[in-house]
Amino acid sequence: MKHSGTVRLETKRLILRRLELSDAEDAYHNWTNDGEVTKFLTWPTHENIQMTRNFIQSNVDQYDKESDFYSWGIECKEIGQVIGSIGAVNVNERAESVHIGYCIGKAYWNRGIMSEAFGAVIQYLFEVVEVNRIDSRHDPRNPYSGKVMEKCGLIYEGTLRQSDRNNQGICDAAWYGLLKAEWKMNNNYNER
Repeated sequence: MKHSGTVRLETKRLILRRLELSDAEDAYHNWTNDGEVTKFLTWPTHENIQMTRNFIQSNVDQYDKESDFYSWGIECKEIGQVIGSIGAVNVNERAESVHIGYCIGKAYWNRGIMSEAFGAVIQYLFEVVEVNRIDSRHDPRNPYSGKVMEKCGLIYEGTLRQSDRNNQGICDAAWYGLLKAEWKMNNNYNER
């Protein structure tokens, strides 16, 4: 893989960029403090803005240190605020694969925003980083997350029973994956 870290990506409605400490208030009010947003996630709802600042600081500390660190704030161009995040929660060098996690504020659900962000990340990881596989998982009680994966071309691979833990406790994990060859074929990709 050719690691190049978290670089700015842009889509029609979004800017995917490195989080900054100045994003803490927007992040806290748009998604990190909302128990409904974090219900099926593996990190706790932020009880105060300092927790959000700490989360962002941990990202900032890693951006320049680690070329294989991928964590984007999702900025909505229309309002100029971060409304969610997406990133690689696991990078497997040996398998040339990346596991993606994401979340977005409730006010932005069901608008195709996360699919737009995930699609940009997929393109970047396949074309620039040259990963071979991208995967993600969700709690089956949160089917909307699976719909995002399907919309982005990931293929359902199976459910591992009681194999994960999130804010609801021990849970099943529905796994989806996409190989670079499949992505190229489905996007009529031509080598340049």
